[in-house]
Amino acid sequence: MNPERVFQVLVSPHVSEKAAVVADANNQFVFKVAVDATKTEIKKSVEQLFKVKVDSVRTLKVKGKVKRNRFGYSTKPTWKKAYVRLEQGQDIDFAAVE
Repeated sequence: MNPERVFQVLVSPHVSEKAAVVADANNQFVFKVAVDATKTEIKKSVEQLFKVKVDSVRTLKVKGKVKRNRFGYSTKPTWKKAYVRLEQGQDIDFAAVE
């Protein structure tokens, strides 16, 4: 995979209460990813960047909310979220990424 595409696919780790619960219980990590990214691209990106083995990837699109302002209505952008399950014994250390 192209090294530039690795950083385009993975936008950022998604930090939330639900993501923390899933990480502790199921050895999963949650990432914000590019809207056009596929599951295989996400899997390869995580494996290359963090040097771990990925068991499975689940994706979903989060629809942008409609907000009201003084000019009328505007829509927040739609974004994609990926739940990445690592193989047994694997772990991601975000502080040690090169």
